[in-house]
Amino acid sequence: MQHLILASSSPRRKELLETLQLTFDISSSEADESYEPGTAPAQIVMELAVRKASDVAQRNPESFVIGADTIVVLAHQVLGKPKDKDDAIDMLTKLSGKTHSVYTGVAIVHGETWVQFYEKTDVTFWELTESEINVYIKSGEPFDKAGAYGIQGFGSMLVKQISGDYFAVVGLPVSRTVRELQKAGYKLPY
Repeated sequence: MQHLILASSSPRRKELLETLQLTFDISSSEADESYEPGTAPAQIVMELAVRKASDVAQRNPESFVIGADTIVVLAHQVLGKPKDKDDAIDMLTKLSGKTHSVYTGVAIVHGETWVQFYEKTDVTFWELTESEINVYIKSGEPFDKAGAYGIQGFGSMLVKQISGDYFAVVGLPVSRTVRELQKAGYKLPY
């Protein structure tokens, strides 16, 4: 019997994978998430996704393991999760009125089979007032998210437009993931 594992503790990735009506377990990865400065964004997310998936796959060699990583990039600068309130304010101020790119890399590991890909989605923010930024900071939502915002929650009020896969911005491009799972040999239950 096939066994599917999501190598992530992200509640958003869990919810997105559940939309595919697949049965899966969750096993967080302990993989190193550092990368060399100057690495291309697509390479960063695919490399980190592979590290996460392969870390969990080592403990579960018969399973299909999905790893994913998401970063926000503005003018060649990677914006990770904010360290504190001031960092979140700084990120949101930088994103205000501008278009940035969200990269999500996905890796699927099953034995000797490895599939990896990424999606890039461009997101444009409204010009944000100091008051809007402060209200959003007070919501607590920015602190565990790359770029200090979540498009699927209260942070949706910041977003003027997107071009690309909405679900990739949330953390897992579900449509492409299900297709790549099949390429890796996973048989869908439907």
